[in-house]
Amino acid sequence: MKNVIKLGNVRLPVDYNDKIFVKKIAEMLKISEKLILQYEFIRLSVDARKKNDVHYLATVKVTLDKKVNSGQIVNKNKKLAVSFWKEYRYEVIKIANEKKPSLSPVIVGMGPCGLFCGLILAQSGLNPIIIERGKPVDQRQKDIEIFWREGKLDENSNIQFGEGGAGTFSDGKLNTGVNDTRSRKVLEEFVKHGSPKEILYQAKPHIGTDNLPRTVSNIRKEIIRLGGKVLFETQLTDISVKNHKVCAITVQHKNTAEKIDCDTLVLALGHSARDTFAMLNSLNIPMQQKPFSVGVRIEHLQAKIDRSQYGSFAGKGNLQSADYKLSAHLSDGRGVYTFCMCPGGTVVGASSEKGRLVTNGMSEFARDKRNANSALLVGVDSKDFQSEDVLAGVEFQRRLEEKAFALGGYSYKAPVQRVDDFLGNRKTVAFGEVLPSYTVKTEMANLNEILPEYVSRSLKSGITAFECKLKGFCDGDAVLTGVETRSSSPVRILRNETMQSISVQGLYPCGEGAGYAGGIMSAAIDGIKCAEMIIRQLQIYRIPTADHKQNK
Repeated sequence: MKNVIKLGNVRLPVDYNDKIFVKKIAEMLKISEKLILQYEFIRLSVDARKKNDVHYLATVKVTLDKKVNSGQIVNKNKKLAVSFWKEYRYEVIKIANEKKPSLSPVIVGMGPCGLFCGLILAQSGLNPIIIERGKPVDQRQKDIEIFWREGKLDENSNIQFGEGGAGTFSDGKLNTGVNDTRSRKVLEEFVKHGSPKEILYQAKPHIGTDNLPRTVSNIRKEIIRLGGKVLFETQLTDISVKNHKVCAITVQHKNTAEKIDCDTLVLALGHSARDTFAMLNSLNIPMQQKPFSVGVRIEHLQAKIDRSQYGSFAGKGNLQSADYKLSAHLSDGRGVYTFCMCPGGTVVGASSEKGRLVTNGMSEFARDKRNANSALLVGVDSKDFQSEDVLAGVEFQRRLEEKAFALGGYSYKAPVQRVDDFLGNRKTVAFGEVLPSYTVKTEMANLNEILPEYVSRSLKSGITAFECKLKGFCDGDAVLTGVETRSSSPVRILRNETMQSISVQGLYPCGEGAGYAGGIMSAAIDGIKCAEMIIRQLQIYRIPTADHKQNK
């Protein structure tokens, strides 16, 4: 048995290297460096709370020479964060051929939720069918580039729709507030299929837009290799229900309709599947309005964000582009916050409907572009929609997107404005040191003209409040780009404790579009949980209580 321990709170300088690291471990364990055979990062984070003392904090897996009594180290070093190493394993239930159901489970949507639900089912031997209205990621990339270059929008192949979902063309951030050890399974599968190994230990892991297309394509190929099927350019148009159970679905492939027998249907929809929401509503599938947020993208010079976060350490050693996460609760009860912050990134055109303009942000793995950008958002809910209709939030989004499209000149040019001009309620006529990075084209404008007054007021309060938390946030030359409306789904498709619709057996709403996740990691975890529940509900095997204890 290997002599392996886990050691935490390893403090490292920003310019650490292997030699420094091994020396530090040896000092903490009070052993010779020669007795350290191997080490592996488990977690690595930057501690920048004191700008005159920025450093790394690490947790490591350490393999020691058999001469070392690891039990003595663990039991007698009470001041150290040290313990015996326990490997994390996610056990996938293998389904015997004679136990498989006659109908394959069908998954609608190939974002992170659908991908990981499909992967687990395929690994179990259940041969899932995944339908995706968009195209394979390599073709999707070409359609997006045409939109960014020429303003020609394909409504089924864009930032929102296609293999990998909306997250494929973002920063690929994997940090989440969801405390679920299945996250390790997600990370390991991403790395196995082409993502950087650093995501296994980064405190705030990200894959990068440059790596995500290859990764999601490889996961799709693995699903197919295991017996699954993927149908691209295929949209769900109807669900047949008999005796409160799913019995079939109708799909549209280009100009051809097809009926597929189905008794297990996973709705792994994206937050922009508006026509599918409307179809579900027409079938009286129980849904409700869900609060979400709207606002703009804000851009600063990345170098200034680095200096604000790291002080004199900015740009030194192994430090990468700094990020931030800010929030404030305003006196009127509204919340304003930053979201999906992309260090060294780009603001992108993310429209999915003609005549409506949407923005998002993305970064490559290196995060080495000139600007930092983040969504700057204000929470909205039913009282702002001014309607009890379950799809009122969708219409609220659409109105904002139409106004942004008009303000940009009706050609997918994004309306942009300097922060100083936004605060002063005047149209921008010239940029300062921050130039917009938006991928299509831009139009100088006054964003106050299209945002609801309470949104503009809240954004202004947030900008000034955040200056106290991050010096330079209120920089007058910072650039705002409108509008950001797709922060999360505007609806929640109601489900019960078995993850099935409260009215239709065999219908599994899950992931971000269904209102149960908010980002790549949480959506993927919800997809895994849904796959586990499907296996349990099919009564093929009872899933044992898994040992999901994880070293972090």
